[in-house]
Amino acid sequence: MTEKRGVIHGRFQCLHNKHMEYLLLAKSRCQTLIIGISNPDVSYIRPSENDRDRSKKENNPFTYFERYEMIRDAMLEYGVPREEFEIVPFPINKPEYISQYAPTDAMYYMSICDAWGQEKYDTLTGLGLRVEVLWKRKPEEKGTTGTEVRKLIMEGKPWDHLVPKSVYKYITKNRLDERIIRLSNG
Repeated sequence: MTEKRGVIHGRFQCLHNKHMEYLLLAKSRCQTLIIGISNPDVSYIRPSENDRDRSKKENNPFTYFERYEMIRDAMLEYGVPREEFEIVPFPINKPEYISQYAPTDAMYYMSICDAWGQEKYDTLTGLGLRVEVLWKRKPEEKGTTGTEVRKLIMEGKPWDHLVPKSVYKYITKNRLDERIIRLSNG
């Protein structure tokens, strides 16, 4: 069954090919996909016992707007018509505000690869939202991560093969790779 609307979320720091796999699988299950960007600004960043690194400044180098543009361009690059997706802030760290940004009658898609994924699942189901787990994997089966991409950028190693072409172009054109290096040097 294809849902009318689906919601998916992530930090997308930076958008990589595994994110695209996740986004496209969710899109295949609904007519319109609402893509939520978590930690849309620094006021929403909160440490979690299940993932302490996600709140560090160097792990959040891109603004909401930069991530918005990367996601929009990558979805278009992959052939998803613009009228079939929306991009919104998604305050997973302040779940009482989720209904201000995303429809509560949609199907919420997610993956669980660690304790943080389980915490998010518990949060969403605790709000009474319908949730479909696209896949449940062990952390070592997760695949490419934003941490891995940022590390390669910091080390001056090739990373273009891990991200959509539009994302690579966006980051390098706007010199955001230099920001990642600057943030990593403290």
